Amino acid sequence: MASRTSEYYKKNPKARKKRLKQQSEYQKKPGRVAKRVELNRINRKKGKKGDGKDVSHCKDGRTVLESASKNRKRNRAKLKCKK
Repeated sequence: MASRTSEYYKKNPKARKKRLKQQSEYQKKPGRVAKRVELNRINRKKGKKGDGKDVSHCKDGRTVLESASKNRKRNRAKLKCKK
Protein backbone atom coordinates (compact mmCIF):
# COMPACT_ATOMS: atom_id res chain seq x y z
CA MET A 1 0.00 0.00 0.00
CA ALA A 2 1.39 3.38 -1.02
CA SER A 3 1.62 6.33 1.33
CA ARG A 4 -0.97 9.10 1.28
CA THR A 5 1.57 11.46 -0.29
CA SER A 6 2.33 8.99 -3.05
CA GLU A 7 -1.36 8.47 -3.75
CA TYR A 8 -1.93 12.24 -3.87
CA TYR A 9 0.77 12.83 -6.47
CA LYS A 10 -0.44 9.89 -8.59
CA LYS A 11 -3.89 11.47 -8.74
CA ASN A 12 -2.69 15.07 -9.26
CA PRO A 13 -0.28 15.30 -12.22
CA LYS A 14 0.02 19.10 -12.02
CA ALA A 15 1.04 18.93 -8.37
CA ARG A 16 3.46 16.08 -9.13
CA LYS A 17 5.10 18.08 -11.91
CA LYS A 18 5.46 21.10 -9.61
CA ARG A 19 6.94 18.92 -6.83
CA LEU A 20 9.46 17.26 -9.16
CA LYS A 21 10.54 20.65 -10.48
CA GLN A 22 11.05 21.93 -6.92
CA GLN A 23 13.01 18.81 -5.95
CA SER A 24 15.18 19.16 -9.05
CA GLU A 25 16.03 22.78 -8.19
CA TYR A 26 16.75 21.85 -4.57
CA GLN A 27 19.12 19.03 -5.57
CA LYS A 28 21.13 21.44 -7.77
CA LYS A 29 22.09 23.65 -4.82
CA PRO A 30 25.81 23.52 -3.98
CA GLY A 31 25.19 22.19 -0.48
CA ARG A 32 23.10 19.26 -1.78
CA VAL A 33 25.63 18.45 -4.51
CA ALA A 34 28.42 18.42 -1.90
CA LYS A 35 26.37 16.12 0.34
CA ARG A 36 25.78 13.67 -2.55
CA VAL A 37 29.48 13.70 -3.39
CA GLU A 38 30.32 12.94 0.25
CA LEU A 39 27.81 10.08 0.43
CA ASN A 40 29.00 8.61 -2.88
CA ARG A 41 32.58 8.72 -1.58
CA ILE A 42 31.55 6.82 1.57
CA ASN A 43 29.70 4.21 -0.52
CA ARG A 44 32.74 3.66 -2.76
CA LYS A 45 35.08 3.45 0.23
CA LYS A 46 32.91 0.80 1.88
CA GLY A 47 32.68 -1.15 -1.38
CA LYS A 48 28.92 -1.04 -1.28
CA LYS A 49 27.11 -1.96 -4.46
CA GLY A 50 24.15 -4.29 -4.85
CA ASP A 51 24.74 -6.11 -1.58
CA GLY A 52 21.41 -5.21 0.09
CA LYS A 53 23.14 -2.99 2.63
CA ASP A 54 22.88 0.73 3.30
CA VAL A 55 25.43 3.06 4.83
CA SER A 56 23.79 4.01 8.12
CA HIS A 57 24.73 7.22 9.93
CA CYS A 58 25.25 7.08 13.69
CA LYS A 59 24.71 9.84 16.25
CA ASP A 60 28.45 10.18 16.80
CA GLY A 61 29.07 10.80 13.07
CA ARG A 62 30.35 7.35 12.15
CA THR A 63 28.91 5.36 9.30
CA VAL A 64 28.32 1.61 9.35
CA LEU A 65 26.92 -0.91 6.89
CA GLU A 66 23.48 -2.12 7.87
CA SER A 67 20.71 -4.03 6.11
CA ALA A 68 18.57 -1.69 4.06
CA SER A 69 15.35 -2.77 5.74
CA LYS A 70 16.65 -2.09 9.27
CA ASN A 71 18.14 1.25 8.28
CA ARG A 72 14.98 2.49 6.57
CA LYS A 73 12.43 1.38 9.16
CA ARG A 74 14.25 2.70 12.22
CA ASN A 75 12.62 5.48 14.16
CA ARG A 76 14.89 8.35 13.11
CA ALA A 77 14.44 10.12 16.45
CA LYS A 78 16.16 7.21 18.18
CA LEU A 79 19.12 6.78 15.81
CA LYS A 80 21.55 4.24 17.23
CA CYS A 81 24.32 2.10 15.81
CA LYS A 82 26.02 -0.96 17.18
CA LYS A 83 29.80 -0.97 17.50
